[in-house]
Amino acid sequence: MIGGIIGDIVGSIYEFHNIKTKDFPLFSKYCDFTDDSILTVATADWLLRGGKVTKYYSMYAANNDSPMGGYGSGFRQWITRTIEDGDFSPYNSCGNGSAMRVGPVGWLSNEIPQLNEKLILNKAKESAECTHNHPEGIKGAQATALCIYLARKGTSIDDIRKRIEKDFCYDLSMCVEELRPRYSWGGLDETGNGGTCQGSVPQAIICALDATDFEDAIRNAISIGGDSDTIGCITGSIAEALYDIPNDIRQKGMNYLPNEFIKVIDEFENKFGK
Repeated sequence: MIGGIIGDIVGSIYEFHNIKTKDFPLFSKYCDFTDDSILTVATADWLLRGGKVTKYYSMYAANNDSPMGGYGSGFRQWITRTIEDGDFSPYNSCGNGSAMRVGPVGWLSNEIPQLNEKLILNKAKESAECTHNHPEGIKGAQATALCIYLARKGTSIDDIRKRIEKDFCYDLSMCVEELRPRYSWGGLDETGNGGTCQGSVPQAIICALDATDFEDAIRNAISIGGDSDTIGCITGSIAEALYDIPNDIRQKGMNYLPNEFIKVIDEFENKFGK
């Protein structure tokens, strides 16, 4: 699960200052974890301990109330409702927040192999719909989690691409070099919204699949622009399962995190693998 967090940290300084190149320092003193990492750790904590996922998202957000970049406006209003009114109802969002926090779900497995995909998809839906109950919000989380699971299972990149295109109707036909000049916060060719699942998850998946290794995937994600920290997070979560993470990059990413996050990550990885 650390792959998504690394992607978030690397992309944190480019979210509102997009670059269109893969030539940049991977880490800098100005980088930091954002809400993407906070809620990814919250998802892992939920999977470890059970209960209602809403309580974890609300608690982690309340305990980390001013992350770099802040929380989305809809999610911040949701946090306030949960704390002040005890109202945990979802708000029909299709934002890419559901996909950026779902990474740990892709590492679940079941003792009965044929139930694994059902488990992954159901847990991804559960993690998404507590806030992002719009069909596209759920779809983005499920597609991301399934990519991770299929990669861990050893499915080829071509077969992952075909499966996601078939099951989720995402167009993954472009390569990063074609995508880069056409993509921004306005989506592909300024015809959408790069802050939504439908406007960023397919692009994040392309960045992971069209890479040579983990670092290359992260550089792909940042180089296309748009919601850089979240695209980096989604791409990184998939790339970790595809390529593994070099120890030096893993350690540099961990160095940005507070001890309480590291404790959850270590516990999760000891139970589910890394």
